[in-house]
Amino acid sequence: MAAVGTVQSETTGSTVRFRAKRDAILAAAAQAINEQSAKGMTFADVARRVGLNTTSVTYYFKRKEDLAAACFEYTLEQLQIMLAEAMTLPTPQQRVARYLALNMDRLARIQRGEATSFAVLSDLRAMEEPVRGRLMAGWRDVFRRTRALWGPADTRAETDLNGARAHVLLENTFWLPVWLIRYDLDQFERVEERLMAVFANGIAPRNAVWAPARIDLDHDEAEPGREAFLLAATRLINELGYRGASVQKIASQLNVTKGSFYHHLDAKDDLVIACYKRSLDTIADAQRLAGLEPGSYWQQLSSVLSTLLDIQFSERGPLMRTTALSGLPRSVRSAMVNRSNRIARRYAGMMSDGIAEGSVRPIDPLIASQALMALQNAAFDMRKWASTMPRDRAIAYYASTLCFGLFDDRILAL
Repeated sequence: MAAVGTVQSETTGSTVRFRAKRDAILAAAAQAINEQSAKGMTFADVARRVGLNTTSVTYYFKRKEDLAAACFEYTLEQLQIMLAEAMTLPTPQQRVARYLALNMDRLARIQRGEATSFAVLSDLRAMEEPVRGRLMAGWRDVFRRTRALWGPADTRAETDLNGARAHVLLENTFWLPVWLIRYDLDQFERVEERLMAVFANGIAPRNAVWAPARIDLDHDEAEPGREAFLLAATRLINELGYRGASVQKIASQLNVTKGSFYHHLDAKDDLVIACYKRSLDTIADAQRLAGLEPGSYWQQLSSVLSTLLDIQFSERGPLMRTTALSGLPRSVRSAMVNRSNRIARRYAGMMSDGIAEGSVRPIDPLIASQALMALQNAAFDMRKWASTMPRDRAIAYYASTLCFGLFDDRILAL
C-alpha cells in the first residue's frame, strides 16, 4: 500500500507541476498577445518570459496557433464563469453590477500581482480554421449569456435592444484595463461605483429626448483614391487585426496591385497610422462641429454620437478600432493613444459643461467619457446587427445604452 501511495503522490506532484508550468506559459502568452497580437506572438518571446527555452514550450503546445487558441479559450471560459455567477442574482441591474464587480476585482488582483491578464479577444477572427470556428462559437455563447442578464425578451425590439446592451457592457469591461491604469488601487471601488452609475442611469437626465442632428462631415479628398484605400484597409484591419490584414489582402479588396499600395503609403505601419489618424480626425471634427451648433450640451453630445454611429454602421465607415495598435512600434502606439485620450477629454469637457448647464446628469465625466469611447470604438462589430433594422433605429438603440442607461426602455417608443 505504501508503494502505491508513493506512486500516486509522485503522479499527483508531476501533474501539479505540469499544470503550473502550463499556466505560466499561458499567462506569458496572453501578455505577449495583448502587446503584439496573436500573430505577433512567438515561442521564443513566451519562453523568455517564463525562463524556459523554446523547446520546453513546444512540449506543452506543439504549434503557436495551439498556444494562442488555448489563451483565447481560457478567456472565454473565465467570462462564462463570471456571467454564470452574475446570473444567480434576481434582477438585471444586480446582475450587471455583479458582473462589473467581478471584472473590477480581477483587475485589482492583477494590479496587486495576485493574478494575470486575460488574452484580449480582438484576434479571434484572424485565427485559421477550424480553430477560428470553435473560438467564434465560444464568443457567440458568451454574447448570448451576456444578453441573458436582462432576462427573456417579449418582442424582437427588446431582443435587439438587449443585444446592444450586452455588446456595450462587454466592450466596456474589455476597455477597462486601458484606462484604469490612471487610477490608484484604492480608487478602484470609486471607479466601479461611478461607472455603474453610468450603466444604471445613463448620461442624459430623465426628461431628455433622443432627437440628434446629423453633422455634415463631408469634405474634398486631398488625394483622389486615398480615402477608398484607407476605408478598405480599415475594414480589413478591424476584422483581421494588424498582422492578419496583409498588404496583399488589402490590395485584393480594392482589385489593385501591391504596387498601388506603395503608391499611397511607404509601409504597412504607415497604413495603420494613416487609418487611425483618419478615424481620430473624423471624431474630433464631429466634436468640433457639434460645438458650433445651437442647443444644449446634451444635444451636441447626442449629435456627435449619432453621426459617428452612422459612420460605423454605413458603407462610408468604419472608424479604426484601437485593437489595431497592438502591432505598432511602442512610440507610434503611444502617440495614437495620447490622441485618443485627448478626444476622450473633449467628451469629458462637453459633459462637464452639460452638468453645469443641467442638460447632462451629474456623473463622473472622465469615467463616462471612457465608456463613450468604448461604445463608439466597438460599434463596428455591430454592423450586421444594425443592418437588420432601419439605420436611425439601430443608432438610437445602440446609443441609448449609455445615454439613457442599460435598463431604460424609453427608446423602444421611437
